[in-house]
Amino acid sequence: MPQGLNPLRPLHRIELGDAAGTELYVSSRNGEVVRDTNRSERFWNWLGSVPHWIYFTPLRADPPLWHEVVVWLSAACIVSAVTGIVIGILRVRLRRRFRNGAVTPYTGWMAWHHVAGLIGGFFVLTWISSGWLSMNPHGWFQRGPGDAAAMARYSGAGASPFPWPPASLPDGEGAAAPREAVLLWFDGRPLLQLRDARARVRVVDAATGAPASITRDDIVRAASALRPGARVTEAVLQTREDFHWYGHHRERIVPVWRLQFDDAARSRIYIDPASGQVAGSNDSNSRLRRWLFNAAHSLDFPWLIQYRPAWDFVMWLLSIIGAVASASGVVIGWRRLRRKPRRAAASKGLAQAGP
Repeated sequence: MPQGLNPLRPLHRIELGDAAGTELYVSSRNGEVVRDTNRSERFWNWLGSVPHWIYFTPLRADPPLWHEVVVWLSAACIVSAVTGIVIGILRVRLRRRFRNGAVTPYTGWMAWHHVAGLIGGFFVLTWISSGWLSMNPHGWFQRGPGDAAAMARYSGAGASPFPWPPASLPDGEGAAAPREAVLLWFDGRPLLQLRDARARVRVVDAATGAPASITRDDIVRAASALRPGARVTEAVLQTREDFHWYGHHRERIVPVWRLQFDDAARSRIYIDPASGQVAGSNDSNSRLRRWLFNAAHSLDFPWLIQYRPAWDFVMWLLSIIGAVASASGVVIGWRRLRRKPRRAAASKGLAQAGP
């Protein structure tokens, strides 16, 4: 279970005993089902996520130790990748080729390792380096803690009791009838976010039942409380995703208000125009991390993720090249380890049969 669930711990794990082997994780704090898994998901998780992030339970039980293991292991891999790239470049010939016309002096597994390493070495290095940076070594990319007081001022929650029961809700029949209601506050105004069976969302004023109307001026005025002492220099209704607001691995609201502040961190805050809720934020530090990690590690470039088959093709191609380089390296290393005892025995025999 990820550390993002820490505020909801301890969790109750409940086995449903169904054919799929479903297990539910329920927070003991609010009774919410925070995760559900089945047998198939857990199997693929052990093959993918656990080795990838070194998420072995005994190690993850000690977060500081896990952090140090990943940081130092990544550092060692970076050194290995750099030395491999340098040696690979020194041994390749593109113009004055070898006698057989090849660009590499090696054959067999050595040749596969050399060529695959040259092609994929740069991507392997950027992938490992960006993964190392994602661990935030030395706190280089540490974000400041959220300002709960500023959020309270922005929402105005608690300024007055939430009207309950709320005003008459919009009528609906069948799938259009509200199935879920979320209580919200915006600038001291109580709101209800209603979701129907088709996942369509409406936001209404909890006091009157009328559709909520939130203007640009309302948002800019309320947002001044989020960054005390800073001024909103730009308020743009963003109607499409961009390099810093995109939904490759998460759901992003579009359209969304993007507010730029003139504070030292050059903060940007994204606000849902329908409900006035803060949908996300970033600053100059997190935008730099977006280049160094998301772009280099996950290849989250707009021209790839907007055309998802292109992103999948590139990921498959690089994964195959990486698999060839890794497999050939294992074979070469295993063969070299097996040769050492034979060479040592041969050397010893020559020494005993000396003149």
